[in-house]
Amino acid sequence: MKKTKRIIVATLSGVLFGFVCFGIASSSGKLAWPIVFQLITSRTVIGFAIGISCISVVHWSINEVMMGMIFSFPLAFSGLMASETLQFSKASMFIWTIILGMIYGLLIEVITSVVFKAKAED
Repeated sequence: MKKTKRIIVATLSGVLFGFVCFGIASSSGKLAWPIVFQLITSRTVIGFAIGISCISVVHWSINEVMMGMIFSFPLAFSGLMASETLQFSKASMFIWTIILGMIYGLLIEVITSVVFKAKAED
């Protein structure tokens, strides 16, 4: 039961941060639906992966930052195909996608483990 709660809370937190990511990305203009789908899905996958993960590296915070980074790479590489804007170059879009994925990973774990008390089982 505890594992199910962890998976549900982490996945829903990922969906939440997917919409946060969508809001940040659409602040400079309207986005195409495939991009919106990819943003929300990418962050949801981070949440699901954190929910099912029982891997413990050194500290839970380092583990989840690494998970956010790893699962942000597909979205970051797809950002390299986007056209450059005045606000972001392709390289900065790549870097910020990974950095925000790391932050979302950490926040998903904090929400799951600290707020909802659904810690990972060893």
